[in-house]
Amino acid sequence: MPIRVTVWSEYRHEKHNPEVGKIYPKGMHEAIADHLRKNKNLIVRTATLDEAEHGLTEEVIKNTDVLTWWGHMAHAECRDLVVERVFHRVLAGMGLVVLHSGHFSKIFQKLMGTTCNLKWRVGQKEREVLWVTRPGHRILEGIDDHFVIPEEEMYGEYFDIPEPETTFLISSFGGGEVFRSGCTWTRGQGKVVYFRPGHETFPTYYNPNVLRIIENSVHWAAPCPDSAQHTFGHRPEGWLDQQQAAEGKK
Repeated sequence: MPIRVTVWSEYRHEKHNPEVGKIYPKGMHEAIADHLRKNKNLIVRTATLDEAEHGLTEEVIKNTDVLTWWGHMAHAECRDLVVERVFHRVLAGMGLVVLHSGHFSKIFQKLMGTTCNLKWRVGQKEREVLWVTRPGHRILEGIDDHFVIPEEEMYGEYFDIPEPETTFLISSFGGGEVFRSGCTWTRGQGKVVYFRPGHETFPTYYNPNVLRIIENSVHWAAPCPDSAQHTFGHRPEGWLDQQQAAEGKK
């Protein structure tokens, strides 16, 4: 069964910063989506902040298996109603892949329950080396034991997040800093991924390793099509016998 993916982005830097617009003329979301559309097992749509309900209507979210999220300059503009909608859909099983400065998004902070703050260095082009720490993990399929991004923004520890269930990548930078750049958690029935690279002034979302990890993350975070949805509520005494009788097992 195909995985239904919604690639979400603010789409603000590309429209207001000529440098970013030159790198991503169709937006970062379309650079990511263009890659994902090459996979015949993915059905890909995009959504952006300035669309009605940020492009994340009830209908869109209901029909999304995995949502990728990039935000930076306008986290506060994301409506709480939409954040709640995404939050409850994650708890019900939708996967969420949070990219780069999406660590400060309302939805990531709500799911983590922490500030998600970190250290960073602005305005410098730095080499980032990303080191594999969980070889064999599904998200790292097709990735060597490390890869290099020639120019990126530095993020450094301490990263104020709950201890990840898996840390699959760490980054090192020229200033000596390190950072947990690939992390996973489970929230309710949903899987959450954080993947660090993607500063808007660098062509990171054309890097084949970065795109491969995003694609792998989508597959890993997708809900299992055969898994039963958990339900809450009162059950009367003897309900199991009644269910088995109805199924002809008694």
